[in-house]
Parts: sequence; C-alpha cells; structure tokens
Amino acid sequence: MIPTVERTDALARSQVATQDYVSLLDGLVLQGGADIDPSVYGERPTDVLGPIDAIRDRFELELLRGFAAAGKPVLGVCRGMQLINVAYGGSLHQDLETARATTQTHRKLELYDEFTHGVELLPNSWLRSIYENSPNAVVNSIHHQGVKRLGEGLVVEATSHDGIIEAVRHPKLDFMVGVQWHPEFHDAGNPRLLPTEPLLRAFLKAAVARRERPRA
Repeated sequence: MIPTVERTDALARSQVATQDYVSLLDGLVLQGGADIDPSVYGERPTDVLGPIDAIRDRFELELLRGFAAAGKPVLGVCRGMQLINVAYGGSLHQDLETARATTQTHRKLELYDEFTHGVELLPNSWLRSIYENSPNAVVNSIHHQGVKRLGEGLVVEATSHDGIIEAVRHPKLDFMVGVQWHPEFHDAGNPRLLPTEPLLRAFLKAAVARRERPRA
C-alpha cells in the first residue's frame, strides 16, 4: 500500500515525492474505491455522483503518469481502469443508469462482489490472447460509473453485452491495462468466473521484465 502524500500536508516536510515511489517499485496496481471527481475530466458533479476523494485522485494520477513515463507496468482495477481512461483525456458516465448508457444492471449493492454478468473479450485483443482466445467470460460487477469518452491512445479490450467498456489497454506502452471488474474477488469457488491468474501473471511478468531491463 502506498500512503497518499499531498505537497501541503505534514508528510511533505519529509521530502517524500511521487518519483520516489516510481523509482523504488516495479509496478503499480490502481485499486477500486470512490468515484473520480468529475472536475478532473471537465464536468460538474451531479446528484448521482457517489463519494469522491480529490486528494487521492490527484496523487494516483501523478503515480500513473510517473509509472507510465518510466515504462513500468500499471494495472487498473474498477476505479483504476476509469482513472487510466481519465488520465488519457477520456471521460466517465457519472451514473450509467441515469445516463441511459446501459440496458443491464452493473451493480447490486445487496450482492456486491457476488453479482456477475457476461463480457466479450474482443477479437484479436491482448486480453483475449492471454485467455486462450476464449471470446466470452463471466466477471463480477460492482460499478455504477463507466467510460463515456475513450481516452486518447487507448483501445477497448472487452465490453459487456450492452456495450459498456469493461477493459482498456494502451498498446504503445509495455503494460497499461485496466479492467472494470475485480479480478482479486474471482476464486476457484465459482468456476464460471474468469480466472484471475492469467491477468496477474502477465502483470508480474511485465514488472520482472522492466526490473531486469537496466541490468541488460
């Protein structure tokens, strides 16, 4: 876990900078959590917006850009995928149902991580290649927001059956991948769910490759 550091808070006096984390770590996982402040992508908050954490937004965007500039892998999970999209100039639906962007449910609070739906791994996509070219999968779904405008340079790797973007990747970077589901909640107890291992192994492999590159 990386503690959030603001330039104006008490920790700033100890000279902790984003670049310190970038130089010390081999990869970055951006996890789920609060909604992203719409001001980051040029919109005003509406009454359907959930809790936000502007300090976390700023810090994680700095981390994301730092790791990308260093050529180190970034894996975005749920909010993390949305943050990747926003970092590259994309925008979000503040609420999928209110925006009428979806015809299916993407979140049931009473079921939380046990709520699932199908996704399609797009033809010729990187994500499909690591899952042995299987086009269809089942994933958990805990989000009420989603990609509206795709970030510059990003490609879509997977969609839900109603067209909501469920995974993105930046093909010009070694590893910049985001998934809308929570792979850490997938386990062998539900064999219908997309296995976690191929995605996490790919992330770790990219981290090892980047760490060893300077030695070569």
